[in-house]
Amino acid sequence: MKMEGKEWFADWFDTTYYHTLYKNRDVSEAKLFIQRLIEYLPLKKNDCVLDLACGKGRHAVTLSECGFNVLGVDLSANSISEAKQFENDSLQFAVHDMREVIPNEQFDGVFNLFTSFGYFDSIDENQKAVDSIAKMLKPKGILVIDFMNAHQVVENLVESETKLVDGITFNIERNFDGKHIFKRISFNADGQSHSFTERVQALTLEDFFSLLDAASFKILDSFGNFDLKPFEEMTSDRLIIIAQLK
Repeated sequence: MKMEGKEWFADWFDTTYYHTLYKNRDVSEAKLFIQRLIEYLPLKKNDCVLDLACGKGRHAVTLSECGFNVLGVDLSANSISEAKQFENDSLQFAVHDMREVIPNEQFDGVFNLFTSFGYFDSIDENQKAVDSIAKMLKPKGILVIDFMNAHQVVENLVESETKLVDGITFNIERNFDGKHIFKRISFNADGQSHSFTERVQALTLEDFFSLLDAASFKILDSFGNFDLKPFEEMTSDRLIIIAQLK
């Protein structure tokens, strides 16, 4: 079932079924990725950082363990409710739309990880999100965006598959319309038929360059995987961008 009038991500991400389908995400891989990033980034212990679109908080927890003061925010109230179990003096969570500025907050670094961008209906909304990030960063603040490598995903698109998780059979179909990658997920659970569609813009490094440049960022580096190897459009699994506010 789908709730009318809600954006697809606000609808799907706030269901228990979303967390069931993606329950096996690699926490140890996420931790190692953050630790490698911290070794590279010009951030200091006790700096204030924002985990933007933090989900249930796995990256935010590691950022806190690395010595930062962390705020994790996400549009999904259910995800934030789960994340709040990890709160402590240096780690807090809140419900927030990434397109809006968080009042009275300034950060040394902002992290937007695990393809948590490009969900919107228009480039204008992408720009609004990047502009909001710029307003929340201190001068020379750092932005990290971890996105899929759209070229590699499109070239290797798995059009159809089935996953059985916790007794639920998820039927998944994918396609690319030239601008967006669609992932249609249908299943039966709790006596009802359910159907959701994920839609992510197939943004390239050039697209991000335009968005970031318009918000007064400069790209410092780009990596192609969680080991921080150089980005190669044809072969890299990820597009990880390190940018700094001018």
